[in-house]
Amino acid sequence: MIDFQVPADLQAVQRRVAGFVRAEVLPAEEALGDGIESDEALEAIASLRSAARASGLWNPHLPEEWGGMGLGPLGMALVSQECGASGLASLALNAMAPDEGNMHLLLHAGTPDQRERYLRPLADAEARSCFAMTEKAAGADPAGITTMARRDGSGWVLDGEKWFITGAAGAAFAIVVARTDPDAKPRDAYSLFIVDADLPGWNVLREVPVMGTHLAGGHCEVAIEGCRVEATSMLGGVGDGYKLAQARLGPARLAHCMRWVGVAQRALDMASAYSLRRETFGEPLARRQTIQNWFADSAIELYASRLMVLHAAYLLEKGVEARQEVSMAKVYVSEALGRIVDRAIQVHGALGYSGDLPLERFYRDARAARIYDGPSEVHRMVIARNLLKVAMEGNGTKRATGDPT
Repeated sequence: MIDFQVPADLQAVQRRVAGFVRAEVLPAEEALGDGIESDEALEAIASLRSAARASGLWNPHLPEEWGGMGLGPLGMALVSQECGASGLASLALNAMAPDEGNMHLLLHAGTPDQRERYLRPLADAEARSCFAMTEKAAGADPAGITTMARRDGSGWVLDGEKWFITGAAGAAFAIVVARTDPDAKPRDAYSLFIVDADLPGWNVLREVPVMGTHLAGGHCEVAIEGCRVEATSMLGGVGDGYKLAQARLGPARLAHCMRWVGVAQRALDMASAYSLRRETFGEPLARRQTIQNWFADSAIELYASRLMVLHAAYLLEKGVEARQEVSMAKVYVSEALGRIVDRAIQVHGALGYSGDLPLERFYRDARAARIYDGPSEVHRMVIARNLLKVAMEGNGTKRATGDPT
C-alpha cells in the first residue's frame, strides 16, 4: 500500500518552520542583500539563531542528545523545502551545507573523541567546517584525486591541492579526502582525515570569485603542503574514504534538492502574485495565455520535483539503497529550478532582472546547481549505466526508473 499522508508530527514541524521563515527570516533577508559576512549580517544571523533555539527549531537534523530535533531524511525534506525560501533560513537552524553533511559524517564514522572535539562545536554553532574533496584535474571523477597521505611515524603527512572547497576560509577544520594507497582500486585507495585549520601546511590560498551568492567562507583554493596529522585524525579506517564520501554526498545532494524546491516555490509565488497586479495593454499579465503556460509548466515541474525528493528521502529513511533515485532527483530538480526562476524573471521584466528583487540572485545561484555535487552530465552517465545494468538482467528497466513498488 502507498500512503501519501505526511505524518502529523512532521506536518506540525513543517508548519512551524514555514511560520519561522515568514516571521523571522524573510524580514531579516530584505536588509542584507547578497553577502552574509558583514557585521550587520553576522548580527542578524546570531539573532535568527537565538530565535530558532527559542522556537525549538535548532539542529533539526541532529539527534536529541546533540541538541537537535532528531528528524530523519523525510522530516528534513519537509524542513529544507521551507528553508529554501531564503539562504538565511538554513543558517538560522544550523542546518546549512557543508556543516550539515559533516555533522552527519562525524555522527556516522567519528570516534567518541572526534565527535566531542569536532561535532560538538558544529552542533553549538561555535565553529564552521569544510569538506575538501574536489580538485581541479579530478572534478567530478574521484578516481582522479591526487592529494596523497603517506605514513610518517605514528601519523600521516598530506600533500596536494584542493579546489572550490566551500567554506574553507575561516573554517576551524576540514575533512580531507586523500589517497593512502596509490596502487589500490579507487574504492579502496582513499581515506578521510580531519585537519585542523591552524596546522602548518594547510593553506587557504584564495576565495575563488563566483557569479552566485557569496557564502560564509567562500569557495576556496587550498594548498596542502607537508601537513602532518596524528593517526587519531583519520575518520573511519584506512581505505574507507570513498565509501564514507559517497555516504555523505548522497544525502547532501538530496538536501540541496530539498532547498531548491523551496527556492523554486518562492520564485513561482512571486511571479504569480506580480502577474495578478501588473497590467499591460488593459489586462493583468495573469490573463495572458503565455504567462499561464509558464505557470502551468512551473507547477508541473514543482510537483515532480517535490515527489522525487520525498520519495528518495523516504527510501533513505527506510535504509533502502537510493543512489539512482538521488541522482535522478539531483539532475531534474537542479534543471527545473533554473527554468522556474528564469520564467519568474521574465514575468517581472526589468524588475526581475534588477537587484531590487531576489530573483536575479536566485538565477545566479541556480546556474551552479547543475555543476556542484556532480554535474548533470555525470549523473546522467551513472543513471544510464545503472539502467543498462538492470536491463542486462533481462527483466526490463523498471527497477532503475524510480518504481515505488
